[in-house]
Amino acid sequence: QVQLVESGGGLVQAGGSLRLSCAASGRTFRRYGMGWFRQAPGKEREFVATISPSGAITYYADSVKGRFTISRDNDKNTVYLQMNSLKSEDTGVYFCATSAVVGAVPRGREGEFDAWGQGTQVTVSS
Repeated sequence: QVQLVESGGGLVQAGGSLRLSCAASGRTFRRYGMGWFRQAPGKEREFVATISPSGAITYYADSVKGRFTISRDNDKNTVYLQMNSLKSEDTGVYFCATSAVVGAVPRGREGEFDAWGQGTQVTVSS
């Protein structure tokens, strides 16, 4: 059974930075693409970034390009989201997810993922 545990969320001022982590277990981590999504209050969950199994390919939502960086450490079974130049509109619960298909490079559709973490809260004050 796959388990994903996010950490690193918190309260930060606009312009600040946070680094989220997602520790995975229960699956051969290095064989699966990973993704980060977020859900703002009163809104639907949205794609933030995805990364291929090797880490060589990444995709980002336009709203975070140039500010966020997704990366992974396959030896530590962990995926990261470095968030810089944070804005109030980045506030929300951030979820990590693992791709449903071995070797696939997810593009950011929720149907590509079959396991989700519980989420970590990120609050950006203006």
